[in-house]
Amino acid sequence: MNKDVMVFVWLILSILGLFILIFGVRYLISRENLAMLEKGMNPKDKVHRPAPYANLKWGLLLFGAGAGLAIAYSITQYILHDYDSPALWFAFVAMGGGAGLIYSYRIEKKELLDPHGSEKFKVEG
Repeated sequence: MNKDVMVFVWLILSILGLFILIFGVRYLISRENLAMLEKGMNPKDKVHRPAPYANLKWGLLLFGAGAGLAIAYSITQYILHDYDSPALWFAFVAMGGGAGLIYSYRIEKKELLDPHGSEKFKVEG
């Protein structure tokens, strides 16, 4: 196919996909509101639970990714002088971000359990 035709087809499909996504989300929200009305609940009173550890999780994820970037830079500059591999950079960013998420999980788990081993908050799941 011609390159101009492919760009046009890609543009049309992208716009169509965006509209389908928007209307699909709106349909699901209205279905949820109708289900709440059937159960006698007011959809306007929907409680948005705060996520107290969301900032901690994002902060540690980004800190870990940054630490991974710093480690990858150090390795390519000081150990592997003539070897430049993008896979090394992606691997260290992923490992640093994963380590940050694991550390965040450990902090959240430690905070949910008191020193006696019982739960402070009831975790539904």
